[in-house]
Amino acid sequence: MEKIYDVIILGAGPAGLAAGLYAGRYRLSTLIIERGKDGGQIAITDEIENYPGQIVEGETGPSLIARMTAQAEKFGAERASDTITKVELEGPVKVLYGHKDTYKAKTVIIATGAFPRPIGCKREAEFMGKGVSFCATCDANFFEDFEVYVVGGGDSAVEEAMYLTKFARKVTIIHRRNELRAAKSIQEKAFQNPKIEFLWDTVVEELHGDGILDGMTVKNVKTGELTRIDADEDDGLFGLFGFIGYNPRSELFVDMLEMENGYIKTDDNMHTNIPGVFAAGDIRVKSLRQVVTAAADGAIAAMQAEKYCAEHEA
Repeated sequence: MEKIYDVIILGAGPAGLAAGLYAGRYRLSTLIIERGKDGGQIAITDEIENYPGQIVEGETGPSLIARMTAQAEKFGAERASDTITKVELEGPVKVLYGHKDTYKAKTVIIATGAFPRPIGCKREAEFMGKGVSFCATCDANFFEDFEVYVVGGGDSAVEEAMYLTKFARKVTIIHRRNELRAAKSIQEKAFQNPKIEFLWDTVVEELHGDGILDGMTVKNVKTGELTRIDADEDDGLFGLFGFIGYNPRSELFVDMLEMENGYIKTDDNMHTNIPGVFAAGDIRVKSLRQVVTAAADGAIAAMQAEKYCAEHEA
């Protein structure tokens, strides 16, 4: 007979792994489905400073996620590597269709997270991996002693800009406003960093190059003036990193779950509008998207899944 799990968790970021850990401790039969590698956005974060109980001397995203993964597996969470393409969430048994298999469960916890928002300039897609990146820890080493530009003004943009100074000889932050949105403590570090410069009231309009990024046109949003920026002749290229927010991975659930700007609406106990379906982490509407809040969401969702299963026992 085809197995029906108590809970299937979609996504193995902090929310999904925390849900797997708690569901396992509740003795629920648990399956975590992840299409990529564990960790989501945190897997490409070089330095973590604000997760309670982390290694104070230095914690990276991959090191934290490795321990979360081990914990979830210790308490019996099964794993599947698959991409889910269709879901049926109504009724007592939820059905998830993947490239490799079909999965069934009494409850589903959606922890699919979010992905980087495009910069939004002309020819952006053409230079992906050829100068344009959304992951400093992945690609910073490619720009050793080169100039790089960072688009954005929030916490992530400024933190990643500071990380890039370990590799690049100069980092310029391009921000559409005249002041940063990052936390004051992060701003102070950036302003004190001699390698960081700022291009205020500016957006990137178009990228240039023949196979590799070697120029861009930027626009001053107040004056409308266009300026061409070219790579240093000796370099022949530069890096452009985008950190202007994220888009939720919620396309599977359109017209099924209530959403706000693509993020899934839940109550404080992670309930969506469909009984037995919960959402946790960056995928849901919330005020703070951090590892600590994602983990908390996952724990709450698992507890609610256990309660739902107990109330609907045959």
